[in-house]
Amino acid sequence: MDIPGLPARKGALKLLDAVLRRGETMDAAANAALLGIKGHADRALARALAGEVLRWLTDLDVMIDSATRLVLADDAKVRSVLRLMLAGWLRLETPPHAVIATGLPLLIGGPRRLAHGVFSTLTKRGLALPAVPTLPGDVAARWGIRAPAIAAGLAALPPLDLSLRDPGATPEWAARLGGSSFGPGHIRLPRGTAVENLDGFSEGTWWVQDFAASIPAQLLSAGANGSGGRRVLDLCAAPGGKTLQLAAAGWQVTAIDASAKRLQRLAENLQRTGLSAQVITADALSWEPDELFDAVLLDAPCSATGTCRRHPDVLHRIGQRQIAEMAELQSALLSRAASWVKPGGQLVYAVCSLEADEGEAQAAKIGLAADPIGAAELPAGLAPTSEGWLRTDPGMLADAGGLDGFFVARWRRD
Repeated sequence: MDIPGLPARKGALKLLDAVLRRGETMDAAANAALLGIKGHADRALARALAGEVLRWLTDLDVMIDSATRLVLADDAKVRSVLRLMLAGWLRLETPPHAVIATGLPLLIGGPRRLAHGVFSTLTKRGLALPAVPTLPGDVAARWGIRAPAIAAGLAALPPLDLSLRDPGATPEWAARLGGSSFGPGHIRLPRGTAVENLDGFSEGTWWVQDFAASIPAQLLSAGANGSGGRRVLDLCAAPGGKTLQLAAAGWQVTAIDASAKRLQRLAENLQRTGLSAQVITADALSWEPDELFDAVLLDAPCSATGTCRRHPDVLHRIGQRQIAEMAELQSALLSRAASWVKPGGQLVYAVCSLEADEGEAQAAKIGLAADPIGAAELPAGLAPTSEGWLRTDPGMLADAGGLDGFFVARWRRD
């Protein structure tokens, strides 16, 4: 452990094991996997290495298999170590001698000579990764015709998006922070920006929120008209970006989530921004409101495959079983959410998923009258589907840094 960089590699190896063998998210596994690693830099390096392996896993495995006589088992430790070594060399630009010095100690008592030989063979070939990561076969099949464009969107890490409390101040804050904007209330900054050090953070001028994630609430915001008297229910609200948007737009917000821990972050952001909302810890499948709402926003629990730019573990954790489980939950939540809308009120459904079973298939089952999303309501470069729904993915707005994958649909109760 005295070798510089070795603790980070050990942590990265544990993260890969948690994701690929146990199906955990990298975020959930981080505390245990990185326990004992001192310093932010080493913890960040561990996450970066594991993330690059997961992003380029298929291509890294092709390289490894090209340099071995016998195919290594998918869960063999030496394969995982070689994946880390190659990711360090090809993605983080670590010199080969440093890769060997920090990689081989991970295999003490194991096939170190094999790992050394395979890595040396590959470095002598002068190999390079393709320009675009290769998606796992089952993932590419699910995403269909858009799979190549989505894969291209995974090649670069995403930028930082901010949502402003006052959309009218967008030009001022874009200039002040040195960012670009896709529209009122949005600012995009380069990746690597230290959030807490930015102007406006302590004053609550903005909060971090992917651009695509900000669209569902915008489809309701016009209904408040600044009156503050109309009531909106934000279901499954944590971590709270949409609650903040709705409160800033003048809605009287009730925010519900089953996770008290995640709602704590929402409460902190409400305090920081000076916005207000009624926050309730409850399971939406059993909770009952006292009265109906003018609008309901359901950003439902989902497979989160739309966040694959930020969380490449979803490429390897999520399969048809998890998608089916989420779809069943979404259907139940949608049914309840639809029953809580006043006559004349609106329901918006959103998921950060790229799976049709969680998006289009869910929208097709709702009994309310369709309230199609219009092209004029969307930022430049995005367009509604023929059904009046919205589908985004990481391959869209590529020249401007891309965005997460979302499905959004809207209805109105007669």
